[in-house]
Amino acid sequence: MKECRTVEWKESVSNSFLKTVSAFANYGSGSVVFGIADDGSVKGLADTRAACLDIENKINDSVDPTPFFSLTENTRKKTVTLAVEEGPNKPYLYRGKAYRRSDTATVEVDNVELRRLVLAGQNMHFEELPCHKQDLTFRALEEKLEAEHVVKALNGDVLRTFNLFNFEVGFNNAALIVSDQNTFPGIDVARFGESINIIADRATFEGTSIIEQIDGACTMFERYYSVETIEGARRATHYSIPYEAFREAVANAVAHRTWDVNARIRIAMHPDHIEISSPGGLPAGLGRDEYLRGFISQLRNPILANVLFRLNIIEMFGTGIVRIRSSYAEYEQKPEFDVSENAVRVTLPVTDARPALTSDEELVYRFVKEEGSAASGQIVANFGFGKDKAVKLLRSLVEKRYVEKTGTGRGTKYHA
Repeated sequence: MKECRTVEWKESVSNSFLKTVSAFANYGSGSVVFGIADDGSVKGLADTRAACLDIENKINDSVDPTPFFSLTENTRKKTVTLAVEEGPNKPYLYRGKAYRRSDTATVEVDNVELRRLVLAGQNMHFEELPCHKQDLTFRALEEKLEAEHVVKALNGDVLRTFNLFNFEVGFNNAALIVSDQNTFPGIDVARFGESINIIADRATFEGTSIIEQIDGACTMFERYYSVETIEGARRATHYSIPYEAFREAVANAVAHRTWDVNARIRIAMHPDHIEISSPGGLPAGLGRDEYLRGFISQLRNPILANVLFRLNIIEMFGTGIVRIRSSYAEYEQKPEFDVSENAVRVTLPVTDARPALTSDEELVYRFVKEEGSAASGQIVANFGFGKDKAVKLLRSLVEKRYVEKTGTGRGTKYHA
C-alpha cells in the first residue's frame, strides 16, 4: 500500500491529520495509517489503544460536523488505521476551513469549492439556485420544442415541468442558461491554420440561449469539416469528422460543465483534429475510469441535461462517451478523452471520411492502387479468392469510396 489520494501515512498522532479527515469526509472516503513514516517504513506507536482514544477525541473536538469514521488496531505492527467515510452533511470543517486531497497532499479549498460543498450538503446543484434575472424570455427554446414536436406552446406549466421555474424562487440558473437573456460564459470557437499561431476564423457564441450557441458551433463545424460529393444523381454530404461525435461532444460539454466559474467552453478546430474543452473536472462521486467507460451516473446539471434530452440534443443521460466512440467504430482513428481536476477535453481526429477496411479488403485495395486499375479476374489470380468473393470485395471497396468502377461486363475495371 502506497500513499495516494485516498491513503495517507502519519508517523505519530498530531493535529495535522485532521485536515485530511476534513478532505475525506468532503470529497471521498479514505484512510490515515498512524505509525508509518513518509518513506513507508513501519515505526509503530508506543500505545495503540491510547492513540485510538486520542484520535477519536481530536476528531470529535475539532471537525464539525463529526464525520463517520472507524479505527482499527494492528497489534503486531503497532499501527492504527483511521477510515473516514464521505459524509452527506458537507462541508466538514477543521478550525472553520474545508480541505480536499490533491494527489498525496491535503489543501484548503477555495471559495468556489466551498460554495459547492455547501450546496452538496443541501443536496442542491448550482443550476437550481434562483437566478439574478427574472424577466426572461424563451423564444429559442420554444422554437426548438415546437420543431421537435415536444410541445405546441411554451407556457408556465411546461417551464415548471422542466424544473426551470417554481413559485417559491421564480426562475433558476438553468432557466437563465436556456433563456434568450443568458448571461453565462458561452462557447469560444477558433479555427487554426497549419499552426496555433495562425487563426483563420474565430467566433464567440454568447449572450443568447445555450441552444442557439450549440447550433452556432455546429454551423461552424459544417463550414470546415463537410464535403459535398455527387453520387449518381444526387448530392451527398460527408464529414471528415463524424458529425454525431462533434455534436455529442459539444452537448456533453454544456451538460456537464461547471457553471459557477467565469470560463467558456473552448473549441479548437485544427486541420487534423478538433479539441472541445469544458470547464470543471468530473462531478463528485464519478471516477475517471467510470467516465472513460461511459458509465456516467452522476449528473452535474440534471435540469439542463433533461432539457437537452427532451430537445433530442443528447440522446440519453450518461451515454455521451459511448456514442462518441461508436461514431468512430468504422474508422482507424479514435477519439481521445483527457480528464484533469479543472477541465475535461475531448479530441476528435479527422478521418478520411471512409470506413476502415477488413484485412482482405486492404490486400485488394493495395493491389489495385499499385496497379492503377484491375479486373476481378486479376484479384482471383493473385490472391486465390473465388470469383464471388473477389467481386464482393471490390463492390465493398466501391461502396466505401476507395475505388471507382468503370465499364460493364467483361470490360469492368476498378481504379484507385
